[in-house]
Amino acid sequence: MIYGIVLGALLVYFICWFKVADQKKNYGLIDIAWGGGFVLTACLSYFFNTQITMQNRAVLVLVALWGVRLLVHLARRNWNKPEDYRYTNMRRKWGSHAPKLKAFFSVFMVQYLLLFIIALPIMQSNHRPESQIFWWQILGVLVWLIGFVFEVLGDWQLEQFKKNKENKGKLLTSGLWSVTRHPNYFGEAACWWGIFLIAFTDISDLWLIVSPLLITGLLLFVSGVPLLERKYKARKDFQAYAQVTPKFFPFIGKKGL
Repeated sequence: MIYGIVLGALLVYFICWFKVADQKKNYGLIDIAWGGGFVLTACLSYFFNTQITMQNRAVLVLVALWGVRLLVHLARRNWNKPEDYRYTNMRRKWGSHAPKLKAFFSVFMVQYLLLFIIALPIMQSNHRPESQIFWWQILGVLVWLIGFVFEVLGDWQLEQFKKNKENKGKLLTSGLWSVTRHPNYFGEAACWWGIFLIAFTDISDLWLIVSPLLITGLLLFVSGVPLLERKYKARKDFQAYAQVTPKFFPFIGKKGL
């Protein structure tokens, strides 16, 4: 029941965001919808659950904190601003033949399905609640906290760096950005590994690992890290930075391009 309700609600949610983005001629607004979609999923799943437990309460609170923070952060950055270069490039590739239809399916519906898959631990923690607390769930909260700090502090440090006009054209290489080239992306992945651990109750829940694996794979190999690495790899200062700073995992990750 919970899975069907969320699937339908998210479809309506993304259709509404498509209409808003199309009206404002900015498909980059889908980024704002991303965090809000998880909050919607968490709230609906919790409302329709069969038993309130410490685990599904924790999932609700942590996902809501993460999602609202991301929504506000991206709304401040993207609302009433020029469309992000990623989506501008997509428009060029689509050409003049049915661009709206292509945007709807290749951007909004793809993210709709990805969000649903990544949110599986949220729904499962409410669909089959477990009152017993396991040690790995406590570990999951700690992993989530570490990820949240990396994501929030990484975004904040970058925002403050860009506000200083003297830093125009420069790279941020201090703070969390000195231990990983992508602290915000690492933090996002860690948050979802934490949510998975909290939702995991026994071996029958192992299939939920598709959630953190998917978001980590997307960030590492598709939409996050690769786009920025390609954008800056020709710069000498970035090449020097990459030689001494891990690509993704703080301190111990692989260095170099």
